[in-house]
Amino acid sequence: MYAVIETGSKQYRVTAGDTLEVERLAVEAGQPFTFDRVLLVSNEGKVTVGAPTIASASIVADVVEHIRGEKKVAFKMRRRKGYHRKVGHRQELTVVKIKEIKA
Repeated sequence: MYAVIETGSKQYRVTAGDTLEVERLAVEAGQPFTFDRVLLVSNEGKVTVGAPTIASASIVADVVEHIRGEKKVAFKMRRRKGYHRKVGHRQELTVVKIKEIKA
């Protein structure tokens, strides 16, 4: 059994027991979190697709920890002009462990 959820404007395919890094959630570490935006559920070959979401489905997950992602570097330069600019960014992430899929 697997499901497709949407969080942080991104979609993830999850099964029970999976661990994922999603964009920062406003929940303390160790607390449960429920994902309500379930787009698709597949249960032993029986596929249910939402339009756009499935109203009766939800995903229960435990928040493991809050982390920061790897540093991404943006570098701008104009040749022969003496202009260069370097900017770094680290995304705030939350690690969640999927407990169960309620369909």
